[in-house]
Amino acid sequence: MISINNLSVEFSAKSLFDNISYVINKKDKIALVGKNGAGKSTMLKIIAGLQRPTGGSVSVPQDVTIGYLPQHMTLSDSLTVIEEVRKAFSHLKEMHEEFDRLNQELATRTDYESDEYQKLIDHITTLTERLAMEESENGEAEMEKTLTGLGFSRSDFSRPTSEFSGGWRMRIELAKLLLTRPDVLLLDEPTNHLDIESIQWLENFLVTKANAVILVSHDRAFIDNVTNRTIEISLGKIYDYSVNYSKYVVLRQERLEQQRRAYLNQQKQIQDTEEFIERFRYKATKSVQVQSRIKQLAKIDRIEIDEVDTSHLNLKFPPAPRSGDYPVIADDLGKAYGSHQVFDHATFTIKRGEKVAFVGKNGEGKSTLVKCIMGEIPFTGGLKIGHNVKIGYFAQNQAQLLDGEITVFDTIDRVAVGDIRTKIRDILGAFMFGGPASDKKVKVLSGGEKTRLAMIRLLLEPVNLLILDEPTNHLDMTTKDILKQAIKDFNGTVIVVSHDREFLDGLVEKVYEFGGGKVTECLGGIYEFLEKKKLASLAELESTKQPVKQPAVKASPAPAKEKESRPAPRMTYTEQREREKMVKRAEKKVKEAEADIAAIEQEIADTESKIAAGETSNEIFETHASLQKKLDNAMSLWEIATIDLEELKESLKI
Repeated sequence: MISINNLSVEFSAKSLFDNISYVINKKDKIALVGKNGAGKSTMLKIIAGLQRPTGGSVSVPQDVTIGYLPQHMTLSDSLTVIEEVRKAFSHLKEMHEEFDRLNQELATRTDYESDEYQKLIDHITTLTERLAMEESENGEAEMEKTLTGLGFSRSDFSRPTSEFSGGWRMRIELAKLLLTRPDVLLLDEPTNHLDIESIQWLENFLVTKANAVILVSHDRAFIDNVTNRTIEISLGKIYDYSVNYSKYVVLRQERLEQQRRAYLNQQKQIQDTEEFIERFRYKATKSVQVQSRIKQLAKIDRIEIDEVDTSHLNLKFPPAPRSGDYPVIADDLGKAYGSHQVFDHATFTIKRGEKVAFVGKNGEGKSTLVKCIMGEIPFTGGLKIGHNVKIGYFAQNQAQLLDGEITVFDTIDRVAVGDIRTKIRDILGAFMFGGPASDKKVKVLSGGEKTRLAMIRLLLEPVNLLILDEPTNHLDMTTKDILKQAIKDFNGTVIVVSHDREFLDGLVEKVYEFGGGKVTECLGGIYEFLEKKKLASLAELESTKQPVKQPAVKASPAPAKEKESRPAPRMTYTEQREREKMVKRAEKKVKEAEADIAAIEQEIADTESKIAAGETSNEIFETHASLQKKLDNAMSLWEIATIDLEELKESLKI
């Protein structure tokens, strides 16, 4: 359907693509993968016709329509949501105008036998059929279904687009694009601003209703569920696999391993041949064999190993200055926008050095609470920032706030102060902006590169409280892993707002769930939280319908029988913390008992190994008997600790 022929792109004498060729077929669902800056977004822009290549061409049939969703866009602020989305059907008006024009032309012509007249009739017939097909669908119903699927409520339809954040505006543009039903959909990071419920809806739409799709995304589950073909861009070349991403990773590793083995075998063959030639070159009796080997060597088709891009981010946060023991203390914290109560009665304490996660459905108040901590918006209740707390804040739209007209170096040079100015080049090099890359204008950077540049700001001044709001948006999978390790190594306090379960696993030790106007604390990591909630994944958490908060109604006196069924009074913060401490102490006893059992069992295994090896002294048998008694005692202590823990949980109704 679409043919890419010998495509080449160069920036400042650097080759981004080098004679790339491939074909996009009618029902292909393609995942375009590669490192940040490899050229994924550039490839989409070239196919969409928004950017011209240095060499080569893109052949698109005349009747093929292309829809393109960029990473960043600008919408008009003068229209409502439904009016903006209705633009998706503006082509129908144009088709009607063309139909009227063609009919008028047909009425004035008299060359009934000519080829041009027949072509005109065929064109009108085709246009009539297309109009009938497209107008047979209920446009208003389709708009409503699409907007609802992307997370909008019916009350949002009449709201001006100016009231929505950048993420919601992206959803509006995505809705327009999906409603046009193009032959080829080009989507650049469509899931960055979607919650899981909307992602699932989009997955289903792309699989069941879309035609050809080319997708750039770093959400592994999403691209696995949608795509059936993977094209990797690496060092100016492409590698095309007719499988989804997970299978591609396995096949790619196998291909590289086979390549390496074949290369080593060939190198050994070449070496043996060269040694034979060198050894017998001047012996007359071997001249025929030598000449034969020389010809054989010249005919060998040399195997080359595909070059692998091994460049990576070198990220390490500066040591955190010591802060007070409790960087963030919230007491009965609340926030409302007019009559809408985002959350209320939020009471929690974040200790120094803790790494916590804010999770929940979009719109439940995660970013709002972050803004409260930053002092950007007013709130009710108490919120205390601890002694000597220095906050480093990475916002969702941090990358979009950069000035596109200045260079990478100037971006950092303008905000750096003091001795750090002498190290700007080193810092840029660690973030893969070394050499000529530091002189690029910000506007030509990819989404991932802009995110990396925005993150450098966090390194310019030592902080002890990192607040990261969706820091993994636009980052490739390798860079996400590096960022995760840097956060784990950071000795300060960290608050992470994210939907990425894979990123949060092993990173956070406490989870705060946002939902139903409440902020609920869950001790333990992300998987402990999921287990407690009996959820298979964060997806289930986010797709769970939150209870609607009912307006307060004055209660009438209840009969005596109903008093027994009233819920227990709300616990104070001190009582709640004491309960948690009791449970933690009991759990610690169980873990210590389990550790003792494991240690004794290892000693028994070592002793039995010695006996099996032939050691039969009385001493070793006495040791074995003594260890068995220790094991019995340890098992008894473990049983007691386990029973105590279960009884405690039962009494506290946990």
